[in-house]
Amino acid sequence: MAPYISAKRKEKIQLIKIQNEGRIHTILHFSTNIICFIILNGYSILGNKELVILNSWAQEFLYNLSDTIKAISLLLLTDLCIGFHSPHGWELMIGFVYKDFGFVHNDQIISGLVSTFPVILDTVLKYWIFRYLNRVSPSLVVIFIQ
Repeated sequence: MAPYISAKRKEKIQLIKIQNEGRIHTILHFSTNIICFIILNGYSILGNKELVILNSWAQEFLYNLSDTIKAISLLLLTDLCIGFHSPHGWELMIGFVYKDFGFVHNDQIISGLVSTFPVILDTVLKYWIFRYLNRVSPSLVVIFIQ
């Protein structure tokens, strides 16, 4: 009878180890993402000179483009990234981020995020376009509306 109890005890220990490994991986994924976020924020705060140079280069590049090219680029970018015609791409990206944070794959949550996240992102981007670009180039906003 003793060997049977010993085998059951070994099986329980093995199941507990398997369960704990999943939890440890979830904690490690989440803590790694938090550390990366902190490092990126620290670099953006402390590495201000590099960001100022990059920002000035980007602004110079964008201001030298014509309004038509800016509008076409914005339309292409918003349709490619936020377009409602690409739910499969959104499923892949959200599923990857969801898995990277260590969560178990859940089709209902991913489909809920796919149906809401692009809409929210599209709304925020269009708000930014109409608020910021209206001051910079009103003709660009007119082209974008049409």
